[in-house]
Parts: sequence; C-alpha cells; structure tokens
Amino acid sequence: MTNNFEKLEVWKRGCQLARDTYVAFQESRDFAYRDQMIRSSLSIPSNIAEGSDRGSPKEFIRFLNIASGSSAELRTQAYIAGKLGILSKKQTQQLVTETKEISAMIQGLIRSIKATL
Repeated sequence: MTNNFEKLEVWKRGCQLARDTYVAFQESRDFAYRDQMIRSSLSIPSNIAEGSDRGSPKEFIRFLNIASGSSAELRTQAYIAGKLGILSKKQTQQLVTETKEISAMIQGLIRSIKATL
C-alpha cells in the first residue's frame, strides 16, 4: 500500500495514546495490568504501520482491523482499571474517549480504502 504511515493522523494519535498510557501507568505497582494495557496501546499504531507497509490494500485493511480490535481491548481495560481504582475517573474518561475517536478514524480509513477496491 504505502509506507508513509507517519503521515497518517490516526497513526500519530495512536502513538500519542501509547505514550499517554505509558505515563498513566508509570507509577502503577500492578505490573501485569500495566504491561497488558501498554501492549494493547502499542499494538494500535504498530499494526497501522505494519499494514501500511504490506503493499496490498486488503492486507492494510486486515491490519487496520487488528488495530481497531486493540483499541477496543484498551478501552475495555481502561473501564476495568477505572472500576478497580487503578486509574482515576479523569484518566479513564480520557482513555475511553481517545480510543473511541481512534477506532472511528480507523473505521473511516478502512471505508476509504474499500471504496478504491
């Protein structure tokens, strides 16, 4: 497809989300939960990048779907972390809002790629 994933706004937002997730959990003593949330957040921009470099629109869509799934996974983990008191209400809401917006951006990108097939 294209290897210019760095120009995609959704990739940039995914990288920022991964950074924000890392910062939110920097002080957490729940290492397993922290690591799982960081892995989920890293998966979003990583799959966008990998898919864009695959050379085929269908492969790009496949990796975008994985990225979207990782966003939903992270959103679920944020809800649970909020209920457990691992994240503050504000942190939880920020992660939930950002994952919803990123998921919508990914779905929009998928639709635009499908329109060219």
